[in-house]
Amino acid sequence: MYTRILVPVDGSDFSERILPHVVWLGSKTGAAVSLLRLVETPEALADAKRALDILAARHAATPVCTVGTGDVARLILDEAAKVPGTLVAITSHGRSGVMRALLGSTALNVLRAGREPLLVYRPPTDEGEPVPTQIDRIVVPLDGSELSESIEPLAAEFARWIGARIVVASVVDPSAREAVPDAASSDVVESGYVHARAAHLAERYGIDVGWEVLHGDPETAIPNFVRSLPNTMLAMTTRGRSAVQSALLGSVTAASLRDGGAPVLTRMG
Repeated sequence: MYTRILVPVDGSDFSERILPHVVWLGSKTGAAVSLLRLVETPEALADAKRALDILAARHAATPVCTVGTGDVARLILDEAAKVPGTLVAITSHGRSGVMRALLGSTALNVLRAGREPLLVYRPPTDEGEPVPTQIDRIVVPLDGSELSESIEPLAAEFARWIGARIVVASVVDPSAREAVPDAASSDVVESGYVHARAAHLAERYGIDVGWEVLHGDPETAIPNFVRSLPNTMLAMTTRGRSAVQSALLGSVTAASLRDGGAPVLTRMG
């Protein structure tokens, strides 16, 4: 699926916190790992290259250090384009606003400019918390829209690539149920929907697929569900069916990143 995983780093420990996940992905799939360091001046190149060489050797990765100014996202994408089948994996910094909270400015710009999938990880705030290094399951939140379902092929191929199980999840929001007289019926409909999507993915891609119907505010229900499962990641588009659902999908992913420990495979819908 991917032949190389490209990780932009900036010399900070924070930017390197995604590396345990990436190194595991590389060892699991045979994909090469490259570390990209961009510096603004030629004078800074030598020191940055020495530090990057040490980091790359520690993780059996290839160092790529170059001088680059201007659009950082475009420089990252240009490097990714040099090797077909490259997945960009980046540590996220939270910012104000849903999308910047989701990705951080550099990751968001890479996603917008490239329109390609991006693996994003925001580390736990507690530096002493252990970082999981493998991925056993991929949670795919769906809301019934074609847009949310558009992540399914990518999630399924990724799951098959790493030998992971997919869990299709949907949420019954109690506030929405209050407006529906037959609340039990909404549960049945939602169960039928996610079961059908799970069966479709299992049959089409030959992978192990489960499903769950969650209850509560989707913004907390899905992150809580992800946190309850060890070695789990999310796969989802960054927009939903409506303005409300656009904020929902963004905030669900942002909450998972904000709480830490859940890598997110995402792309613009």
